[in-house]
Amino acid sequence: MDMKRLIAVARGDAIADTVFLNARIVNTFTGEIEEGNVAVAEGRVAGVGDYSEGAQVVDLRGKYLVPGLVDGHVHIESSMLHVGQYARAVVPHGTLAVVTDLHEVTNVCGLRGMRYIMRCGRQVPLDLFFMAPSCVPATDLETSGARLEAADIRRALRLPGVIGLGEVMNFPAVIGAQDGVLDKLDAAASRVRDGHAPLVRGRALNAYLCPIIGSDHETTEYEEGLEKLRRGMHLMVREGSTEKNLEALLPIVTDGNYHRCMLVVDDRNARDILHDGDVDAVVRKAIRLGLDPVRAVQMASLNPARYFGLEGYGAIGPGYHANLLVVGDLRDFRVEAVYYRGRKVAEEGHALFTPPLRAPRWTTTTMRVAPLSVERLALKAGDSSFPAIEIVPGQIVTRRVQVTPLRKGGLVMADPERDLLKLAVIERHQATGNVGLGLVKGLGLKRGAIGTSVAHDSHNIVVAGASDEDMLAVAQEIRANQGGLACAVGGRVVASLALPVAGLLSLEPLETVATKLEELGRAAADLGCTHPSPFSILSFLALPVIPELKLTDMGLVDVVAGKLLTIT
Repeated sequence: MDMKRLIAVARGDAIADTVFLNARIVNTFTGEIEEGNVAVAEGRVAGVGDYSEGAQVVDLRGKYLVPGLVDGHVHIESSMLHVGQYARAVVPHGTLAVVTDLHEVTNVCGLRGMRYIMRCGRQVPLDLFFMAPSCVPATDLETSGARLEAADIRRALRLPGVIGLGEVMNFPAVIGAQDGVLDKLDAAASRVRDGHAPLVRGRALNAYLCPIIGSDHETTEYEEGLEKLRRGMHLMVREGSTEKNLEALLPIVTDGNYHRCMLVVDDRNARDILHDGDVDAVVRKAIRLGLDPVRAVQMASLNPARYFGLEGYGAIGPGYHANLLVVGDLRDFRVEAVYYRGRKVAEEGHALFTPPLRAPRWTTTTMRVAPLSVERLALKAGDSSFPAIEIVPGQIVTRRVQVTPLRKGGLVMADPERDLLKLAVIERHQATGNVGLGLVKGLGLKRGAIGTSVAHDSHNIVVAGASDEDMLAVAQEIRANQGGLACAVGGRVVASLALPVAGLLSLEPLETVATKLEELGRAAADLGCTHPSPFSILSFLALPVIPELKLTDMGLVDVVAGKLLTIT
């Protein structure tokens, strides 16, 4: 960037690269709509005012000029898209900067996987900022493909574009002052440290915050969110494919605390991005729920930029990156055009760039699964009641419920009439042969099985079904595809999506991935599933840092107690 030329354009002594005329400028600094022109040079905003001369002149005719959206918390792997296709998906919706914790790919491939994604990110018109993954693995109650200790965190923090420590998911370890997690927090001293504290309140919250953990995106209840704000946290209000927290948390936002609140997506799949949107969809919903449109934009741009110290992002002002959106109706918030560093990169919902789609072989050979059989899926238990994982619609927290399962020949069976399905988590990193078995209530399948290798955060294979034979067919399909999603009935696979890159990402275009996700959704619905994103729900049933009960390859986990259950 030529700073002298930028300043000359700002003074009016040189011609701008682009001038936007007759704009209604969303001023995130002051929370107002400002009418005027915007001059752009060297990929930056040179000035706001009466500029009129530019190599290119864009007359907005009273349309709104909005700063590019900044997603303050997202796992891009949850889109199931290769990085270039992820950019093709989100950029037309106005997301021009993201802060991503790559603990999904890092749990599979270690820092090598993280560096690979970072290299891919340099090839797209989207600014990616990275958080060093603090939880690889999330706990010792599952088998992961990699392990990062404090020394690895220090190495990660030295990589270009790494700005802080990713969500500290092992909240019981922080509250218990365990050395390993405290060493990681110390390694990131003076950096932003993101939190992950679902349902943590009172003295436990105080203990969790003593290392000065700055944010939380796992809040689901009003009083919980208010307490976290009062104790110094920034509140990330999340609305993803599975996690729907906006409606419950938006009433917390006031004139006194809005600057400490952000709108984020966390996990959003390709189908939802393509058809509904990304952060722009959260902004639209927030406005529909009564939030002032300018405030919604502030919470999706300047607020996350300031929290993470992203200089030059989140506003339209001199020296700021010319990441700009053209919006016709601020309340409807449909993005008509997108400019990245002053260059148009999307128009009317379509990307104007074509990223490469390729991956090195080592990223596509990560599925190491011991031989499987129906017998390995047999769940043995005594005559007493059995703990089951109950799904909470619209949330990733689950309930622990005691059930009296159907038994046959000394084995626990699925009972779809009571909405009780078998659940299996199959280890896939080291071919240990581990298979965790349990029951899940609330998924709705009446027959068949569904499964995925997108299983937060260690990404073993998780399968739920009414039939052991169908569960085996799903697991075999996922293994054969080097990862992915599948649905089977009658011992036959009826829909699948291959995710060969680390078992997480597709090598297909956005549209193909979205179409296959729709096919999988319809197949699951035909089997009786009533949830709009059943595979996203499934992916969180193996996450042992989200209360109350989860299943890993090692067995059922009491998340609050932080220990494996002994089933007799």
